Amino acid sequence: MQNNQSAATDLYTLDPLNRFTQRADDYVKYRPSYPAEAIDIVLEGLAPDQQILAADIGAGTGIASRLLAERGVKVIAVEPNAAMRKVAQTHPNVEYRGGSAEATNLLDASIDLVTAFQAFHWFDPEPTLMEFRRILKPNGRLALVWNNCDQSDDFTGEYSRFIRAVSNDHPCEQPDTSFETLEQTQYFTNYCQHECTTKYRQELDLDALIGRTRSISYLPSKGESHKNLISGLQDLYHKFHSESGFVEMVYQTSIHILV
Repeated sequence: MQNNQSAATDLYTLDPLNRFTQRADDYVKYRPSYPAEAIDIVLEGLAPDQQILAADIGAGTGIASRLLAERGVKVIAVEPNAAMRKVAQTHPNVEYRGGSAEATNLLDASIDLVTAFQAFHWFDPEPTLMEFRRILKPNGRLALVWNNCDQSDDFTGEYSRFIRAVSNDHPCEQPDTSFETLEQTQYFTNYCQHECTTKYRQELDLDALIGRTRSISYLPSKGESHKNLISGLQDLYHKFHSESGFVEMVYQTSIHILV
């Protein structure tokens, strides 16, 4: 399949505000969570959890916001897409607000911890990092987290290759260059990367596999291309499902800390 997309495309130019509007219901039902170890790393060395005020940026339906909140952290979940905020699950420690990474509408030096889970690549990095520095307290921390598909797993690797083909090698499927920005930014002086020691596994039946895939904003949602997408997912499911009727999507979780 011919590649009509440039690997150098900046994802923040591809309408990140609106592209998930029609995917919100599938997103809240089928997107994976994150391992407890990732939250441990994000919070390690900070104040007691109950004393932390965090801003989770690009919070989506609040998957990670609630993981932080369950530890006792107070979380302001900033999400620009109203449809995503509408379906977000509530938690007494989470307050959902409109706002963007580049303009959070939060006060100067008011936040102990800024997080972005599976979202930073949709942000314009220069104004975003400047904004994060503005809202963080002088000793505050920025933590960026990604679930990366484990290409060494048979099902996950074949699924990833199928998605790259169906998406015509969409820029999201290209190597991520965000890390270069993190290493070079003037707004933070220390940068380190961590990998979770155990891989995160998401069990999916056929309906959940289709729903998980429908939540991806750059895949076809109607027409013949969508029919081909569903047919390919059915083939993958029947090839790899266990006797109990599940396939396993395997993720390697990486955490990037800046202070």
